[in-house]
Amino acid sequence: MLDLLGGILASEIIARTSDTPRVLRAVELSLAPAFLLVGIGSIMNVMMTRIIWIAGRIERLADNEKGTCDIAHASEIEWLRKRRRFVRVAITFSMAAAVTISVVIAILFVSAYIQPRIGTLVAVLWVVTVALLISGLVFFLRETLLAADGPTHDRRP
Repeated sequence: MLDLLGGILASEIIARTSDTPRVLRAVELSLAPAFLLVGIGSIMNVMMTRIIWIAGRIERLADNEKGTCDIAHASEIEWLRKRRRFVRVAITFSMAAAVTISVVIAILFVSAYIQPRIGTLVAVLWVVTVALLISGLVFFLRETLLAADGPTHDRRP
């Protein structure tokens, strides 16, 4: 009995997915979000390079600081930690945007084979994706501005 139901379900799925225009439409709809996903990945690559450099610099300074307690090193480490926090938040928002746009791609592809209208859901998820991406870019901008100021900017006279 279970084999019969599985066979009917499989034949139904094959019947729905064998319609070439439906598949082409699903692929067409998912192209713009896929390009956005590629863009998010490129931005995240830059962010990851920054956080790896910052973490390495913190480790080198911490190793050097073991022998001496230099105020300049302590100030730089604090500055680097602040930068690391901003990049971490930027990466988190960007990753959330990537996950959300991936859900949009999946929904767009599945929508070719289901009856319910999901345009509103896709539009809302698209706006959420863009909002998350903007948030990530704002935090990355904050880190970049902090990096441009240098560690001496945080020192108190």
